Amino acid sequence: MGSFSIWHWLIVLAVVLILFGGGGKISKVMKDFGQGVTAFKRGLKEDQKEKAEGEDGDKVIDHKDTTTVASAVHKDKAAS
Repeated sequence: MGSFSIWHWLIVLAVVLILFGGGGKISKVMKDFGQGVTAFKRGLKEDQKEKAEGEDGDKVIDHKDTTTVASAVHKDKAAS
């Protein structure tokens, strides 16, 4: 088989399939990649914004509410 390993042949095959797979394949692949990167960046910005709002005190989770609900559920199960 020569000096090429299986990985070399797989890379060559992938390049050939992308190039000769039909018209516009590369542009479609790059468009999808760009949309993925944009969505990832948007998600990071939203996460940073949520963290900043949580630090300011705008979004505070009241742990008393969750314990009240949990104790009510526990009482209902005990009554059954």
